[in-house]
Amino acid sequence: MDFKSYLDLQKQRVGQVLDACLKQFKDEDWGVVKMMGQQKYASLFDEHWDIVCDYPSRRGKYVRPTLVLLMAEAMSGSSDVAMHTAVAMQMSEDWILIHDDWEDGSLERRGKPALHRLVSSEIAVNAGDALHECMHRVLCENFRLLDVDLARRVQHEFFLMIERTTFGQYAEIRWTQENKDDMNEEDVLFTISGKTVYYTIAGPLRLGAILTGANEEQLKRIYEFSYPLGLCFQIRDDVLDLTGDFEGQKRQKYNDIFEGKRTLILLHLLRSCSAEERVRIEATLSKPREEKMEAEVQYIRDLMDTYGSIAYAESEAERYASQALDLLPSIDFIRENYRELFRQMVEFILRRGR
Repeated sequence: MDFKSYLDLQKQRVGQVLDACLKQFKDEDWGVVKMMGQQKYASLFDEHWDIVCDYPSRRGKYVRPTLVLLMAEAMSGSSDVAMHTAVAMQMSEDWILIHDDWEDGSLERRGKPALHRLVSSEIAVNAGDALHECMHRVLCENFRLLDVDLARRVQHEFFLMIERTTFGQYAEIRWTQENKDDMNEEDVLFTISGKTVYYTIAGPLRLGAILTGANEEQLKRIYEFSYPLGLCFQIRDDVLDLTGDFEGQKRQKYNDIFEGKRTLILLHLLRSCSAEERVRIEATLSKPREEKMEAEVQYIRDLMDTYGSIAYAESEAERYASQALDLLPSIDFIRENYRELFRQMVEFILRRGR
């Protein structure tokens, strides 16, 4: 089985359990409403849950939960022990995206308007809070299914991963709001290391390994392998924002420019362009998203082609993928028949969208 087929299979498995969990939680919550004698608010209750389930129903790529299952399977031969952690991983992505989309002023998510564009910002954030609580409920299932010490270890790693993600988001938001004009590549890689390296690659793989009893040395090697792969993932994402349509789902182009995000692509442009061009670029970046004109954004996008900024980012993504492949043999505790799947996973992350 190739990695794309493996991803599709695990997406189906995790999606079915996730849907069942949300249905169970809704039923349990309705029981509380009934206990309180408030059945007359049934239509309001259903409306609330429809909004809570909106992002989960849109079905993302499911890369993160798949990596949880992949590592557990590659170390133990079975991913069953990791299923609830994988579901919690996907729920974390859905509630974080609701909040991120509002924070970034995003227009779309998975081919549809961002949730705060469909309902008020306040209601969207509240739905994210509800999904956050659902994530905790799923994660707590580990205390019923696993040894208590193992469940605690999984929970500890999970929360460290979430905290590192929110720290990375804080840095990105603050520097964007300040229109920080002295950022360097180290700063950009710092934000990526929290929001993508740990949350998208290292955290899921480490969680899968912890569930099968991995020791600290093995977890360290997983992080070392994940670091360049996570950088590759985010750089490829940044390139796709400027060049892809996400299989026809994306209608708003150049979101990162509209949002003023400092990416490796933008940094390359700022150090390559003329002083006059830089003044014009920074004037556009300093504007709030809703005040940026499409022509201004297109001007920046065209300069990225002129100065080879996208080609530079693609070469960096290739370099980091190569580093990850070089480090793959260090994860010598996975089963031999899974090594090819891991190699294909690296290639999938590098080539996606092409």
